[in-house]
Amino acid sequence: MNNFNSSTKETLKANGLKLMLGTILVFSLPVLAGPTKKVSKTPNQSPVASTQEKVDCITEMEVVAAQKAWGQGIIEIGKVYTQGGDYVEAAAKHINKFYGYDLSLVLFKPTLASVDQFRTSFDSALSYFVGGNPAFPEDKGFAIKPWAAVRWKNYGIVNNSCNMAVAMGNYWFTPAAGGADTKVEYSFGYVKGKDGELKIVVHHSSIPFNPN
Repeated sequence: MNNFNSSTKETLKANGLKLMLGTILVFSLPVLAGPTKKVSKTPNQSPVASTQEKVDCITEMEVVAAQKAWGQGIIEIGKVYTQGGDYVEAAAKHINKFYGYDLSLVLFKPTLASVDQFRTSFDSALSYFVGGNPAFPEDKGFAIKPWAAVRWKNYGIVNNSCNMAVAMGNYWFTPAAGGADTKVEYSFGYVKGKDGELKIVVHHSSIPFNPN
């Protein structure tokens, strides 16, 4: 009788343990095999995408448009001079519109400057375009020659940093009085001003090398 009871107890213990393990397994399965929730990301949740959307990169089209407008500005200064108008004021407006003297240092190396080669101030740039400043006696007034046309040919435009573009090439100035065009080599560096328009912060011009 004691042997029977002992055997029965062992059997009940074994069955109870199996039942307990089965219960744990059953309740665990939904957790282990349950569907994984997918987390979706919207553009607003991505800091990289948000940053890229805020960057307003300078485009090649903007550079070309700025070049043409600059050339027209030079022609306009000459027209005002020829008509007896306030060409100094016209030149001042031209500089304020196209150059970034109010933003940073401007590295301006004009074509026909040999004594004061670098014009890093507004007044020195104005003198180059219209002359008449005793502080810069070499200036005859480049913009009041005057010119009838300015033709551009970019060798290339670089915009690796997104917020600054550099253009290099040749431009030709056609005298209003007639005669041969003057070919000049150029490098321009542009940034965007507070008004969103391109401003020149680097301007280097030179006559092509003549081995003769």
